[in-house]
Amino acid sequence: MSYNVETRKVQKTGGSSYIISLPKPWIIKHGIEKNDSIGIISQPDGNLLITPNINSESNLKTKEILVEDYKDPEFLFRILIGAYIMGYSKIIVKSSRRFDSSFHDTIINFTKIAIGPEIIEESNNLVIMKDLLNPKEMPFEKTIRRMYILIERMHDDAINSLIKRNKELAEDVIKRDNDVDRLHWLISRQSNIILRDIILAQKLGITLEDANHFQAMSRFLERIADHAEKIARNALKIIEKEIDEEIIDKISHASKISLELFSRSLDAWLQKDMFIANENIKSINKLIEACENISFKNGTNLDFDAFIALSYIIESIRRTGEYSTDISELTINSIINRE
Repeated sequence: MSYNVETRKVQKTGGSSYIISLPKPWIIKHGIEKNDSIGIISQPDGNLLITPNINSESNLKTKEILVEDYKDPEFLFRILIGAYIMGYSKIIVKSSRRFDSSFHDTIINFTKIAIGPEIIEESNNLVIMKDLLNPKEMPFEKTIRRMYILIERMHDDAINSLIKRNKELAEDVIKRDNDVDRLHWLISRQSNIILRDIILAQKLGITLEDANHFQAMSRFLERIADHAEKIARNALKIIEKEIDEEIIDKISHASKISLELFSRSLDAWLQKDMFIANENIKSINKLIEACENISFKNGTNLDFDAFIALSYIIESIRRTGEYSTDISELTINSIINRE
């Protein structure tokens, strides 16, 4: 797609006012009449944004979904999450006949998991959901901090479920992954809304670059949470098996290093300190060495399933540290962009 840059000469009127004319096709497209008000927003890079939408209400989007277009409830759930993430403020789900109970349960489950959407109208073959969350009530930074707290506890509890042979603790970690997912979806949604609503970005006091930064951070955090869940799932497979204590101790040691990397990535981000971030990136070698030092030679009683489960746990510990250094790299990039 090519873009033509139109030029306008600046004219002076009266003693101190400067004016330019607006393109007629743009005026017609947006239905602007004489004496209408338009928004003018100065950008940090020196550009001037002119918008016909003075308030965010004019940017509300509606998505209609026909149940018959999707073969199973799981597919419908993905479509609902997709519409939510893409920033649709109203989602209408319709059917030509009475909703099947599985599809109706899927819709209800979506409203319970996603943050913001509530059912405002419902019948046997129609459900209308509207987002009731004010973006200013859930700022990006607050959501990111919350994700960090949840994930650190998930990882720590997943490792403890292995050490203490606690099946219930491992199962609880698996359930908590949904809490991180819903925060990740929220950040993705708000980022997409901001990309098309510069006025909202102004109200929240962030730039489009900030929104992209938060979304990238959230993606890394969501993946770290997935690895905490994987540790818990694999711990369940070997909780009742005989594992050499030396192996468990070394896994615990590697986990502590991994969590140190994770915690330090938060410190660097909060303090906006590229030196802390750089030290964190360099520290990944310590974790790699700790993971490679875990040998199964002494675990003579390990069967094949236990060997695979332990290998996956070690891999997830390593990946947690690596994603933490990815966040530190992102922090450095963001700091440089602000200087």
